[in-house]
Amino acid sequence: MKTFSAFITAHAKAIVAIWIVIFIAMAVFAIQLPSKLHGDGFFVEADHTYVTNELAKTFDLPAETIMVVFDQASNQKIENTLQKLEDIEEVHSIQSPLDDSTLQKNGISYAMVHFKNNIDNLPAIVKEVRALVEDEGISVTGGPVISEDINEASQKDLASAEAIGLPIAIVVLLLAFGTVVAAILPILIGVVTVVTAFGLLTLLSGSVNLSIFVLNIVPMLGLALSIDFALLFINRYREERNHSSIAEAIQIAIQTAGRSIIFSAVCVMIGLGAMIVIDVEIFRNIALGGTIVVLFAVLSGLTLLPATMMVLGDRLNKWRILRVKPGGTNRWHSFAGFVMKRPVSIVIVALLLLGIGMIPLKDIKLAIPQVDSLPTKYDARAAYDKLDETFGLGDTSVLYLLAERQDGWEDEQGRKLLFDIQEKLLNDPLVDEVSTIYTAAQIKSPEELNASLKMPQMAEQLKTIINTFSKDTQLFIPITLNVAGSSSAAQQFARTWMDKDLNVDFKLGGQGKFNQEIFDEIASKIIFAVSIIIVSTFFILMLAFRSILIPLKAIIMNIIGLSSAFGILVYIFQYGHFGIEAGTIVLIIPVIVFCLVFGLSMDYEVFLISRIQEEYQKGADNTRATVDGLTSTSRIITSAALIMIVITGAFAFTDVMPVKQIGVGIAIAIAIDATIIRLMLVPSLMKLFGDWNWWLPFAKKK
Repeated sequence: MKTFSAFITAHAKAIVAIWIVIFIAMAVFAIQLPSKLHGDGFFVEADHTYVTNELAKTFDLPAETIMVVFDQASNQKIENTLQKLEDIEEVHSIQSPLDDSTLQKNGISYAMVHFKNNIDNLPAIVKEVRALVEDEGISVTGGPVISEDINEASQKDLASAEAIGLPIAIVVLLLAFGTVVAAILPILIGVVTVVTAFGLLTLLSGSVNLSIFVLNIVPMLGLALSIDFALLFINRYREERNHSSIAEAIQIAIQTAGRSIIFSAVCVMIGLGAMIVIDVEIFRNIALGGTIVVLFAVLSGLTLLPATMMVLGDRLNKWRILRVKPGGTNRWHSFAGFVMKRPVSIVIVALLLLGIGMIPLKDIKLAIPQVDSLPTKYDARAAYDKLDETFGLGDTSVLYLLAERQDGWEDEQGRKLLFDIQEKLLNDPLVDEVSTIYTAAQIKSPEELNASLKMPQMAEQLKTIINTFSKDTQLFIPITLNVAGSSSAAQQFARTWMDKDLNVDFKLGGQGKFNQEIFDEIASKIIFAVSIIIVSTFFILMLAFRSILIPLKAIIMNIIGLSSAFGILVYIFQYGHFGIEAGTIVLIIPVIVFCLVFGLSMDYEVFLISRIQEEYQKGADNTRATVDGLTSTSRIITSAALIMIVITGAFAFTDVMPVKQIGVGIAIAIAIDATIIRLMLVPSLMKLFGDWNWWLPFAKKK
């Protein structure tokens, strides 16, 4: 690090110039990123995807549908509107309420506009549909429309979160540093980091499918980490500047704070990397986007930041607003002494507070986000809610059974096998309806079907129906369930039937199967992902501090703190408090918050324990070392945590529910970690365990 730090100070102007060029080049690509993002990232390559693709390819079933909702519209208005939509080249077919009475009720009617398969630019089609049907009393909804609105809302969310979070972050930085230049510099570093990461993601979007949530997660993480890193770096530089030259102070800051920055980044990337084992697109997106922005945060924090400080020199302290006292203030020393005198009481109070936070966790309900990700002010959400209320769209769901038989389905054995499968399905209490040649033609047995096929006139009519459901070796059966596709009952139905022996190879598709695959993939891999994080963290901390107890305590306290944070999240979002409509917790939230916060919190753990260890190795006893370490780091830990809380917590004021829950979840977890965990539990336990804190089996005593 000495050679590296000397290189930075010697070539500061050139490094700043290179970063300016990189920033401008990447900014050109970064502004294109929103148009490259599609879907919510809830995708797993499994049976549902296979069935959907096969139905589209073999049976020409439309893969995407937009619903046009008419409120108190005349038949003429409906007819005119649908005639306009028929002119869209990509339209496959239209189900009109004028031809189907089930699509009309209480003055509300809707048409289902089905689109051809393999459409490349759905967002453009959504805009075209909206432009054609734009009229009072007409609205559109459905998967493609909802996805497009979430994309638009995500862009607005990012702008509003920045408008809220960045000004507050500047105020926190002003309180930490006292000068305008020192306060603004970390913000600028954060902006460079995020824009550069966005540019690279745009370049990668041609080969990687990127979810719309990347637009919020990347800047949330990038800004928070970049500002945190800059806060730590500038604070250490100022300590050294009191008795060193500018170049020497920057070099020492790179060698000391730089190591903490790298360690913190490694911990965060371990958390991000662990998500890759879960084969769901959104986790891989966040792992990719998060890793890229963390890498750029480290690069900018160890090159652009010190180089800029070298160029600025003492102008870093320009425009002083207030005078900041050194970190080891009497206030923090008194607080540390208070904790050391009452370790048992502090531990009991801290665990009691965390335990109270955990109570709601017992009621947690996880769900894959649907249309409820959007607020009701969006037309797509309002239109869907209107259809759901009028027609009960969410009361039932459809699964598709796709079976393949080498001898086809047109011989007597094939028709009998189909009938047996149909009867087994109809005997299931969750099945309302099954569509086959038998139900469509109202034929009651294979024998009756065989007899009908021997009549030339009947055979011709039945062939058309048979070809609807079977082609060559493949057959599909739509299964209508009397439960919502998002329900646990639909998921269990999919699991149960996939284990059944139907005497033929088959797969299931549909919303219930899709949800089951997502839930099961996460459930089967989450222990592995968590184990990677815990084991990696344990060995890194053990090697860093040459201790068994310190990493064990850190891991246990992190788990307790995160459990309490999840409980509070349930209290807010599931119970419905603080103006939030009662709902469910998005399935990905616990995984993402755990993986991210576990890494982020290690930054504070290492910063605090490192200073305690430093004092201990100088000869201070365990108690004195803990007091001095807590005193010297409390202000910077509090400031860094406050920055993280402000940047992530600002997303509480956004519209897209998964993003709101991620932001609030991270903010709550960091708040708990930086206060109850880091300032109360850690020093209390350090006091109680005494010299055992530094015990490592088989280690040689120095």
